[in-house]
Amino acid sequence: MTSAIAAVFTFPTAESDAFNWSLSAAVLVGVGIGIVVVGILARQTRRTALRQAADLVAVARREAAVAAEEMKQRAEAEIQERRAELTREFDRREIEENLRLREIRAHEESLALLDFQLEQRQDRLNREGAAIKQARDAIRTLSRSVRERLEGVSQMDAGEIRRQLREEVLLECQDELRALRQETLEKSEQEMQTEAQRILMASMQRLAGKPSNDLTATLVHLPSEDMKGRIIGREGRNIKAFESATSVTLLIDESPQLVLLSSFDPVRREVARAALEALVKDGRIHPASIEEFVKRAQEDIEGVTTRAGEEAVTRLAINGLHPEIIRVLGRLKFRFSYNQNVLDHSIETAFLASMIASEAGLDPNIAKRAALLHDIGKAVSSELEGSHASIGADFIKRHGETPIVVNAVAAHHEEVRPETVYAGLVILADTVSATRPGARADSMTNYVERLDRLEKLALSLEGVQQAYAIQAGREIRVVVSPQHVNDDSARELARELRRRIEAELQYPSTIKITVIRESRFTETAT
Repeated sequence: MTSAIAAVFTFPTAESDAFNWSLSAAVLVGVGIGIVVVGILARQTRRTALRQAADLVAVARREAAVAAEEMKQRAEAEIQERRAELTREFDRREIEENLRLREIRAHEESLALLDFQLEQRQDRLNREGAAIKQARDAIRTLSRSVRERLEGVSQMDAGEIRRQLREEVLLECQDELRALRQETLEKSEQEMQTEAQRILMASMQRLAGKPSNDLTATLVHLPSEDMKGRIIGREGRNIKAFESATSVTLLIDESPQLVLLSSFDPVRREVARAALEALVKDGRIHPASIEEFVKRAQEDIEGVTTRAGEEAVTRLAINGLHPEIIRVLGRLKFRFSYNQNVLDHSIETAFLASMIASEAGLDPNIAKRAALLHDIGKAVSSELEGSHASIGADFIKRHGETPIVVNAVAAHHEEVRPETVYAGLVILADTVSATRPGARADSMTNYVERLDRLEKLALSLEGVQQAYAIQAGREIRVVVSPQHVNDDSARELARELRRRIEAELQYPSTIKITVIRESRFTETAT
């Protein structure tokens, strides 16, 4: 190209010079453009190469990361597998160690059992040896005494011989007399128990009672669901006024056409029920009418209690009771004890006391009167202090009752000493009425506590190994140690346990006490 350019510049003419210059300029421009194009192409080639290099680097990095992650996962898997192997090995060794420990403990227990059996055998041999020695000494003493007596008889007259013979016979008969006395006492006690059971069965079979009911809530039926909104009132003012006037919780839930009155005071709950039913029937429910109907319901309930007291007195054919006593007695219609209606319980107790008194040859009217009034203290105002037995006794004493009835009421929970047999009749009739099946609903907690106290009382006696309360607490079986308690001591232990139960525990009906003394002798033939 340079030689061509030089050749062009050698044209001799002016036109040739102009053409040459134009051609030269074009060539220079083309060369410049080519250089520029080449530079651009070079830059693009460099950029492409850099981009490809970056892509290669990124790909290499990703591949390296994937490889590293795979290596990490393989390493973790190997670590987990190794750890599992170590855990299994540790568990296997631990199981082996536990088995070895169990074998060692079993061996130790067998050795301890053998030691214990050897000690028992040695103790038995020692006791047998001591008994043989004692018998030998007794035989020697008896032989010596017989020899001495024979020597003395040869020198005694007939009177002295008779007197000596009488003393010998008395000594020999002491054991028989003791056994006869024990047999007589047991027979007398058994006859008394049989007669008492006969009287109680004859009285209980003549009387039918009612089972207890649920007593903490009352359901009131409504004519329609719209009545619930009227009972609630605007912003709940009606229900607030009702609960304030009655002191009873009114529960309104999703139950159709039902509302619930909840209170542990049955009198308040009955007043609330009567007032609410009257309000629903009237249809006008607002705070003023609520107060009016609650007051009216209280007056109605007062009349109901008076009629209930009069009906109870008429049913039992009791005369001469003060009107105030009859009015307070009627309040027991709405009182409950362990879900048992107190008025029904009092009437039932009066019938039982009357029948038992008739069977025992006593005055049934006095027993019936005292039994009917024994729980009247539960209906007296709660402002008075003291137990319901003492409050009731003071109340009927102020209203002219006899000392026999007053003492029976005061002593029916044995807070004071019973002074007459009628107090004992009331205690017995009250217990029978309270403990008959279906009479009361005792809680599981109280039941378990009563059994626990009974067993702990038996275990507190010396020589007792085990004690089990069975038959719902009506029987206690006591296992004593035969090494520390003999037959006579076991009988005395049963009496002591009976006295302590009577003195320290409160329980319905009776508790049978059985003391078990057992000796076992085991030998192993090898």
